[in-house]
Amino acid sequence: MIKGVLLDLSGVLYVGSQPLPGALDAVQHLVKSGLQVRYITNTTRSPRSAILKKLAAMDLAVARDEVFTAAIASRNYIKRKNLSPYLLVHTNLLPEFSEFDQKHFDSVLLGDAGTGFTYEKLNMAFRLLLDGAPLFAMGNNRYFKEEDGFSLDAGPFVHALESASGVRATVLGKPAKEFFLEAIQEFCCSPGEVVMVGDDVEADINGASTAGLQAILVKTGKYRSSDDQCIFDPSVRIADDISQAVGWIA
Repeated sequence: MIKGVLLDLSGVLYVGSQPLPGALDAVQHLVKSGLQVRYITNTTRSPRSAILKKLAAMDLAVARDEVFTAAIASRNYIKRKNLSPYLLVHTNLLPEFSEFDQKHFDSVLLGDAGTGFTYEKLNMAFRLLLDGAPLFAMGNNRYFKEEDGFSLDAGPFVHALESASGVRATVLGKPAKEFFLEAIQEFCCSPGEVVMVGDDVEADINGASTAGLQAILVKTGKYRSSDDQCIFDPSVRIADDISQAVGWIA
């Protein structure tokens, strides 16, 4: 029995600014089925408000609370721990963390900073880590799919700082078990009654399986045929796209 669905965004519903074929009809069918749906993403280049505008531009009406991001999960965690992190994040994301002091740092929070990954900023983070600050990462994805091809994500920069400093990062977005459990906390059902649909075998599929969710890997976005061999839960299904995945679910 499936009572809730988590949908990844980039690579599942759209690539760049273009919805994938059949994605909008599939989402509408899923919503009409009465299942609880949340849209989750590890993207850390855009705040939730920008994601909502992007979805609206694709004629996909989504409520604010239905979108859960790695940035939101990270902000919630930082607030609970009463930390003041050095933000190595994309400039578009800074408004999400405006409440935090940016003069005195006791930790490092890293997202996909894009062109903001300068030597000066990376070295600042490195020095803080050497002084004992913990390292938090919104995700450790290696790459993602854009309209013009694949691009580096935050993961390679996380690993670079880990290697240089000897400090192991705590991941707050996917594939962290806590991220998935926070995303479904309002579903009022067990993790096993929720299915995750994603194109990233490590962050979406194996992450969801570790949290006790069901999972469906779609062959769109960043999917590559070799990903099939990386799935560790034999119950995971592989769909051609979101349309097929929704057909199985609904």
